[in-house]
Amino acid sequence: KKMALELFKPFIFHKLEERGAATTIKSAKRLVEKERPEVWDVLDEVIREHPVMLNRAPTLHRLGIQAFDPILVEGKAIRLHPLVCAAFNADFDGDQMAVHVPLSVEAQIEARVLMMAANNVLSPANGRPLSIPSQDMVLGCYWLTKDRDGARGEGKIFSSTDEVRIAYDSQEVEEQARIKVRIDGDMIDTTVGR
Repeated sequence: KKMALELFKPFIFHKLEERGAATTIKSAKRLVEKERPEVWDVLDEVIREHPVMLNRAPTLHRLGIQAFDPILVEGKAIRLHPLVCAAFNADFDGDQMAVHVPLSVEAQIEARVLMMAANNVLSPANGRPLSIPSQDMVLGCYWLTKDRDGARGEGKIFSSTDEVRIAYDSQEVEEQARIKVRIDGDMIDTTVGR
């Protein structure tokens, strides 16, 4: 949050003046320095629909810098979705990234249309997918779909997937429990995770 406060300062100053919370830039600066509650409200409003660009050096191809919609979290680390790591050639051992804020409306539109990570899932070099699951995601999918003897709820029979969800939410069954569930009129042998 503090990083966003620093990056979006000009926008926050403008919004504070616009709302009447500050009469001058100097008074807006004081409000931000004191981290008053209204500053956090303004920050939430400012970052909504305002993309930021992340760049991991060295930028060897256009996917080395991509735009994202920021979500504010506590702490000083930037949290990155694992599916975009391949494009950045990033891993989770302390890589550094630069954060850029597009200032003009035109730059924001350009970032949203051309640079948004959701719009850059294929490699420009060969057209192959860049957003592919790896490591923990693959392991997690395997773990969810694997069956295990003696799992809580093993052998239960359900009339619908909604009933399975309710049983799982109330902790009557575990992800790896072998169950039977009726889907489209057929009784299917499966696990809760599947």
